[in-house]
Amino acid sequence: MYAVIKSGGKQHKVAEGEVITIEKIDAEEGSNIEFSEVLAVNKEGNLHVGKPLLEGAKVVGKVINHIKAPKVTIIKMKRRQDWRKKQGHRQNLSKIEIKSIEIK
Repeated sequence: MYAVIKSGGKQHKVAEGEVITIEKIDAEEGSNIEFSEVLAVNKEGNLHVGKPLLEGAKVVGKVINHIKAPKVTIIKMKRRQDWRKKQGHRQNLSKIEIKSIEIK
């Protein structure tokens, strides 16, 4: 059984017991979180697809911890001007363990 959920502007294919990394969610570590934006669920070979969301479907997960992604370096340069700019960025992420997938 798997589901496709929408979180942080992205779509994620998840299964029960799986650990996924998504954009940071404002929830404490160890707390449960519910994803109500479910796009599709495959249950016992039957694929249920929403238009665009499935009503009555939800995915429950548990926040394991909050981490930062590896640093992305941005370099800008203007030729013949002796102008350079270097900047770094680390995105905040959350690790979520999927507990259950429910559909009515």
